[in-house]
Amino acid sequence: MLSLDTSLTNRNAAAVLRDGLARLAQGEARVDCSGLTQVDSAAVAVLLAWQRDAASRGQSLAIVGAPAQLADLVKLYGVDSLLQVAPQAVATGTQGAQGTISHRH
Repeated sequence: MLSLDTSLTNRNAAAVLRDGLARLAQGEARVDCSGLTQVDSAAVAVLLAWQRDAASRGQSLAIVGAPAQLADLVKLYGVDSLLQVAPQAVATGTQGAQGTISHRH
């Protein structure tokens, strides 16, 4: 599982996007957003890019543990039919250091 750190904003989106694409290329298809405490529209853009990448490989991207702010942004931008985000209560499993993408700026 690809586990995100506490922030996914414009400040670190490019690095998170790049690292996530590398993980998707290795077969990862589940993203745990439960650690996110700071998000902006860049988070939605990153998730959409990952979704497109997964779809191009014939995979379905599972986004779990989405904080309310992220779910609200997805709905606000009208991409909730493209990004099926599961709320935080649904996230399961543990976050290992090897699976966490962390970019703080």
